[in-house]
Order: sequence, then structure tokens, then C-alpha cells
Amino acid sequence: MHFSRLRNSRVFFPLVASLLLVLTAIPRAFSVDAPKIIQKDGRYALIVDGRPFLVLGGQIHNSSAWPSELPQVWESMAALHANTVEAPVYWEQFEPQPGHFDYTNVDQIVEGARAHNLHVVLLWFGTWKNGNMHYVPDWVKTDPKRFPRTIRPDGEPIDVLSPMSPNTREADKAAFVALMRHLKEIDSEQHTVILIQVENESGNVGSVRDNSPESNHEFTGPVPSDLLSAAHKQAGSWSQVFGADADEVFQAYHQAKYINEIATAGKAEFAIPYYINVWIDYPAAELPQRQIDLPGIGYPSGGAVQKLVGLWRALAPSLDMIGPDIYANDSAFYRETIKAYHRADNPLWIPETGRDDSFAKFFFYALGDGALGFSPFGVDQTGWNILGDQPWKAHANNFALILPMDREIAQLEFDGKLKTVVEEPGTTADEIDFGAWQATVAYGFPQPDGRRAPGTKDAHGTALVAQLGPDEFLVTGVDASVSFHLPGKLPWIRSQIISAEQGTYENGVWKPLRRWNGDETDRGLCFYAKPQLVRVKLGRF
Repeated sequence: MHFSRLRNSRVFFPLVASLLLVLTAIPRAFSVDAPKIIQKDGRYALIVDGRPFLVLGGQIHNSSAWPSELPQVWESMAALHANTVEAPVYWEQFEPQPGHFDYTNVDQIVEGARAHNLHVVLLWFGTWKNGNMHYVPDWVKTDPKRFPRTIRPDGEPIDVLSPMSPNTREADKAAFVALMRHLKEIDSEQHTVILIQVENESGNVGSVRDNSPESNHEFTGPVPSDLLSAAHKQAGSWSQVFGADADEVFQAYHQAKYINEIATAGKAEFAIPYYINVWIDYPAAELPQRQIDLPGIGYPSGGAVQKLVGLWRALAPSLDMIGPDIYANDSAFYRETIKAYHRADNPLWIPETGRDDSFAKFFFYALGDGALGFSPFGVDQTGWNILGDQPWKAHANNFALILPMDREIAQLEFDGKLKTVVEEPGTTADEIDFGAWQATVAYGFPQPDGRRAPGTKDAHGTALVAQLGPDEFLVTGVDASVSFHLPGKLPWIRSQIISAEQGTYENGVWKPLRRWNGDETDRGLCFYAKPQLVRVKLGRF
């Protein structure tokens, strides 16, 4: 049909109106995409409002998610320069009577976070919290017949609910589904809540597995086929297949199936990324207060500790990731733990770590490994802390540095363009290799000409370098200098700095503040404790 005839027809205006309606609806359709985790070339990104997002998180104390505590929580998040608060939801508060739900706490967390320009990670303290049942409602605690406890080998019950109980699972699931349904009602468009933690450090403290008559009967039978497939094992009884680890694997199997069922039901209501956190397995030397390295004693039995991550990923597919809680500041152990959880089937995510300054440098290790986020624990000011009163300014300095460019850093991580180095005792310099360009990072100051860099007293120096183009880089660090050079040549041999701008990002746009030159560039780009960011263009001659 010729356009001039269509323009004069009665068909034209309804058609135009429909087209305009579709066009105006497009931005809204994109805006309501829920947070999700995506993968590309072996790397992961947490997508929030259509772009990669880096969680600069602060987890508050266990008893700080009450309205009376929230004013100091918001002050603490501002002092930390966080973009996300991790806050618990207590089953005992949420469902004080069966089927009666109290949304007061969670509503105030979400509303307060919006008012303070924060995202939220909600932590469901349900059946398990730190290997115990301490956050279940009174009506669960006082009815052990309906909600059975885990039984030790000697027949004694402990204060842990058994994952073998359908009653307990269904009660937890009903509460969790109610919470997720409510979150969908209040947050399906604004995306304040970006992650959900299902339970907290689940497992048994006090027994490797449940030893009730029902559990013991099942334990003597054959291993389920889905577990055999996940573990790549041949058929047999639990003891035949798993030997000395049989009791722990038995607990892990039923725990993973239990939590996966709860996560599946929750996602049917509110489909954003779900994860579990893990009380990991520490060698006795790394965490002296846990002298016995055994499941049920040194850590909650059945959790997704280092050796069981793969089984958990296979048995609980509704979980998007598994994150280790790391409280040992030994660098080798920290890096080994990162390696154990940073897998092809599992994004790296540090939901809890130590808050004192000795843990701050691990933030840069995490960034270099593509972490979706990093969250020190206990960063609000309650006047009490299980971790003591150690100074913890370094996390705030790190977050202050990264916060203005958190989206840009998340994208660079996802694109594989970001690299970091971290000072270790006895190492005063490191090399970063970008192929056509390399960077020498030297730690500590002063750095006299012709002499080895001194390093820092407590080995806390770090550097972050991201490639923006063939000859352009984004550079920052802590107590370190960064000198670019061509492969096999010293700095300034056949290479030069075209420009070095100190600046910041504002709404995704680079804003230069001043140009570095002379003393600020001749001996490398020098970064002390003060957060600074430099964009450098390099040239060859």
C-alpha cells in the first residue's frame, strides 16, 4: 500500500499509537530486568540494571538488623564507603507465629538502603546459622517431636535441626517463600536487593551427621544415583563408596538437597541470584581457636567446604554461587581458598572476611581473580565485636578508591582487562604483563634511584592496572610505584608517557583533576596511602 494512502486512512493513527506505545515501553522493559549472574569466556559478572556491578559490601553484626540499630548501620556504611549492605533476616522475628509474617525489619532495611543509595544483600537466618538452630522461631525450638534435632552417635540430641525432617524443611520453605514474595512486591523494579543468601554457614556443630534411627537405616543402604553421578563413583553403600568421609558426605548430600529445595521455591517467587556462604575448613595452624580439624568440631559438618564445593554445585543447581567466609589472614591460605572457590562452575564471591587492616590487601587479590564482591564482617558500630577492636581503616580506604568507578572496575574485570599485584613478605617488586606493555610495581617508600625498593613493614602494598586501549591504562595502588616499560627494556628506553591524568569517574565519565609530570612520573607513578587514580597514555619512539 502506498504511504500517502495509508496516512489518510483510519488505520494509520492506531498504528502510530501502537508503535509509540511499544517504543516508550522499551526503556521500562529494560529497566525491570532483575539482577542476574552471567558468564563470558570463563569470567562472571553480577548484572544490576543492565551493567556489571561490583559489591563493595559491609556485613553488619548478627543483631544489628533491628530498626533500633539501623541509624548507626547507615552511618557505618558511609564511613566504609560501601555500595552494599549485607543484613540478616531472622526467621524468629519474621514468623513469630506459624503463618503470621512480620515484614517490619526487612522493609526498614530496604527503605533505609534506598535512602542512603545502597544496595542490599539479604541473609536468611533460617534452619541454620553458624551450624546451629539459634534463629528458628520459638514454636520450632519448643516442638522437637515435630521438628527433630540432630542426634549424636551416643543418642544425645544437639541444638541443630536435622535435614532429614520434611516438617522442618517445609516450615523453613514456607517462611522463605513468603519473604521472597514480599520482596517481589516491594523491589521488583527498583532492584535494591541484588543477592539472597540461603541460610548461614549451614551444617552440624556437635555431630558429623544425624544418627536418628531413620538416618542410620538410610546410611546402611545404597548411595543415591544422583550423588554417585556427581562424585563419579560406582554403586555401593555409603561406607563402601566414601570410606572415612561417608558420614560427612551423607550430611552434605541431605543438606544440599534441603537447601536447593528452599532456593528453588524462593526463586519461583523472586528470581534474583541466590548463594550460600561457607564456614570453611581451616588447618589448626591458621585458626588456633579451632584446634581440631574435623567436621562437626572444627567446622559445621555438611557445609560446602573446600573439598565439597564440586558436589554442592552439582546437588544444589538453584544456587548461583558458593562463597567462602575467610577469617585467616595467612596469605598463602587465603589465596588457596580463593582458588578452591573460583571455579569454572562457580563465580568468586567473598561474602565475609576479617575487618581488621591485615585483611585489606586481599581485596586486591579478589579483584585480580574477577570477584563479584568483597565484604568485611562486623563493620557497624555496636560497641561489641567478636573479632575484637583491631583498627580497620584500610578497608574504608580501598572502598573509597574504588567506589567512584565500581561499575567501570566490574566491567574491566568481566572483560579480562584488569590485573592486580599484592606485596608479600620478602618481595619488594612485581611485574604485570599486558603483552605489548609491562609494568614494574615496587613497594614502599622512599625509593632512591638505583636502589631496591624497601617494601612496607607489614607487606600491605598493592597495585591495580587495567588496560583501556592498546597504549592506555588505568592505574592505582597503595604504597607502591608503577613504571611502564616495553618487554625486555627498562622504563624510558624506547617508551614514554604521553600523558598521565589524575582524575575520577562521575556517572561513568572520566573527569580529569590534574596532570602528573616531573617528580610525579619520573620515578614511576607513585601511590601512597591516599586514594588516587591515574589514567596514563604511553608511546614508543
